[in-house]
Amino acid sequence: MTICEQLQSLRLYYLAENLDQFLAQAAKSKWTHKDAVSRFAELETIDKSNRSTQQRLKSAKIGRTKLLNEFDWAWPKEIDRPVIEDLMLMNFIKHHQNIILAGSQGAGKTMVAKNIGLSAIALGKRVYFTTAADMVLDLGSQESTAALQRRIKHYTTPDLLIIDELGYLSFDHRSADLIFDIVSKRYETGSIVITTNLAFKEWGNIFKGLPVSLRSSTH
Repeated sequence: MTICEQLQSLRLYYLAENLDQFLAQAAKSKWTHKDAVSRFAELETIDKSNRSTQQRLKSAKIGRTKLLNEFDWAWPKEIDRPVIEDLMLMNFIKHHQNIILAGSQGAGKTMVAKNIGLSAIALGKRVYFTTAADMVLDLGSQESTAALQRRIKHYTTPDLLIIDELGYLSFDHRSADLIFDIVSKRYETGSIVITTNLAFKEWGNIFKGLPVSLRSSTH
């Protein structure tokens, strides 16, 4: 087994991929053994952090989005910029609070939600992004109780779950139950960000299959 293979088996990927360059730099700079080990540990720590961030980003399924510093704060005029910027500090995740971004189509809700997700990932949080329709379709397609429970766990374990486009489609009774199950299992254990184009008084229309008493409780 080569030195690089041994380093890879120890998960020291940075040094495995940059060994010759690192040794050349050590010789050129006349590092002591202690200096070399210190620099190696620093670079390996940075590399592990970057790899972890990239893995969380991949798992989050956020996809491409405009960054917040490119956002036109003049549109929409009613957006509360200080509140949005405060959300980027991620204090709401620390307290397991939930966020609802409501507004008309094209107002930038999804972009803001994705940027919240990116900020959370940068701080080491596990994030998952989905649309309400995709989540319901995924859960509803499970063919056994065990499979359904595994998929529910998929949505309840991240530190932050982002549910986009709630309200674009109406849900039947079972679909509504699945959404409520996710929300209830995450209550006080993990945060949710929801984007919707509906006012709160219209939320009952999303869940047309529910009894009136349950629909009214969503207001």
